[in-house]
This record gives sequence, structure tokens and C-alpha cells, in this order.
Amino acid sequence: MKFLDEAKVYIASGAGGNGCVAFRREKFIEFGGPSGGDGGKGGDVVVEAVNGLNTLIDYRYQQHFKAERGGNGMGKDRHGANGKDKVLRVPVGTQVYEEDGETLLADLTQVGQRVTIAKGGNGGFGNAYFKSSTNQAPRNANPGQPGEELTLRLRLKLIADAGIVGLPNAGKSTFLAAVSAAKPKIADYPFTTLHPQLGVFEIDNREFVMADLPGLIEGAHEGVGLGDKFLGHTERCRVLLHLVDGTGEDAGRDYKTVRAELEAYGQSLTDKPEIVALSKVDSLTPEAIKAQTAKLKKACKKTPLLLSSASRQGVTDVLRALFKVIDATAAHLDST
Repeated sequence: MKFLDEAKVYIASGAGGNGCVAFRREKFIEFGGPSGGDGGKGGDVVVEAVNGLNTLIDYRYQQHFKAERGGNGMGKDRHGANGKDKVLRVPVGTQVYEEDGETLLADLTQVGQRVTIAKGGNGGFGNAYFKSSTNQAPRNANPGQPGEELTLRLRLKLIADAGIVGLPNAGKSTFLAAVSAAKPKIADYPFTTLHPQLGVFEIDNREFVMADLPGLIEGAHEGVGLGDKFLGHTERCRVLLHLVDGTGEDAGRDYKTVRAELEAYGQSLTDKPEIVALSKVDSLTPEAIKAQTAKLKKACKKTPLLLSSASRQGVTDVLRALFKVIDATAAHLDST
């Protein structure tokens, strides 16, 4: 299944049914009176967050959604049928914007959350509604109210406890594959990962969700490489795992490159808790590890963890460090 995190859709709620003009006509009843029923209400357009979806790919092939129109009223005081709602099922973490892409209408962060985006029109009154002591035989009825029409932009921001960032080929996908059941494509060329990957990792009998995000390069915020189109998924992460390739020329410079792109993107990404790890240490000599660690420590102002996903060296330490920050963040949110 392809990954799609943005979609543009057109929606229309149902119009209300028209009211009916009718009179009661039965044998031996001389003055039957008005008996026109009201029209039914038009269907709403509802967006619902459901489990089991992690992409908006369904909205690539269908972009028009219309709720059912309300039924017209009928004689004998019969009410028109209400129109059926149209439900758009989306992954958890989907945001609904107006066509301008800036006005937020809904942010669906929990399974089962439902938001009515466009309300159906009310049905019109039949002539029985207008009956009074001074107007005992009304011959007028209301038409149903029209529905609402909108163009929406859907944006998916994956909800993960931890997000992995770093330059291309920093070992992000290898780490995700090592700690979870996810099977991302792993190869020795840049931009092997073309869309975010999710995996569930377990440590000390606790499970958390981790997102592997495509690599950033210098100038990503200006659209270079894959750009920063996937950085929106990090906004919901509680902690960032920043992997720096130990086999690169300068670990400190590589770290600063990614941090500069995070800062250029904005949205307070640089304020998020960060765990820094020097990856691929199994391919380095002790002297090279010492030199790269010193450069990285100077750049990030903290002692980085040493990691080798292939030999699993330091994997447990990294997971426990993430676990500690995630728990601390959750406790802080609960207290506020």
C-alpha cells in the first residue's frame, strides 16, 4: 500500500426534503383538513478516526463525497425519511482543514472520534404545520433547506511516541527493523526510505510506537532532496532519536545539518527532548569512535550513546533512554 499523508476532497451534505401540501379526503369526513407531512433532514458529512488505517490513500482515487438528500413529506401526515450520513473514515492523527490549508476544522487524535464537518439541511414544513384557527386550510409548504458544500484538505500526522531523524543512510531503518517487526527497505544508497515507517518496540514489558522518517539533507526546508514534507509527522512525537552515522566524515557537522533543518521547519521541533546516538560503531576502530564521539559531543552538548543495530550493541540502552523520556513526558502531560 502506498503512503499518502495529504489529500484534497469535495464534500456536500444532503439537502432537506420538501414539505407536502395535502388534505385529508375520506368518505363521510366533510372537513378533513390539511395533512401534508414535513420533509426529512438531509444527511451530514462526518469525519471519523478509525483503527487499522495509517494512510490517506483511499482519498487519492475518490475525492467527491455527498450525503443523502432528505425525503419529501407526503400526505396523511407522513414525514419524509432522513437522509443517510456520509462518513469519511481516516487514520488517527488526521487534521481537517478548509481549502486554504490554514483554517483547522478538526484534529482527530483518538480512535472513534467523530466530527460533523457539514450539516444536512432541515426538511421543509408541510401544510399541516401552518394550520391555525384563522387559517384552517393552508395551501403552502416550505421547501427543504440546501446542504453545505466544502472543499477540504486532509493532512495526516502520524502519532508515534518516538521519531527517528538523521541524514540519509544514518541507520534509521536498520534500527527500526532491529527493535520492531517492521520491515523497511534497507539499502546502501541515499533515500532508500521514501515515506515514513511505523514500528512497535518493546522494552521492560512496555510497548511504544516509533516512526522512521525519510532522511533530511542540507536545504531540505527549501525543497532539496525529499524536502521537509514528512517533518510534520515529528510534531506529535514525544521524543526524537537523532542517529548520526559514525562512518561519516564529521559526526558533529552531520548533527548540526539536521538540527538546522529542524529549526528552519519550525513548529518547536528543536524544543522536543532528543536522544543522540552515534550509529554503525561496529564498523569503526576504537580510535575512530573516540574521535567521532568527541566531535558529536561538542556539537550536541551531551555525551552521545553508542549504537550498532547490526550487532545490537547499545540497542537496549537507546530504548531505555527513549522509554525514560516518554514516561517523563507522559507524566508531565498528566500533571498539566
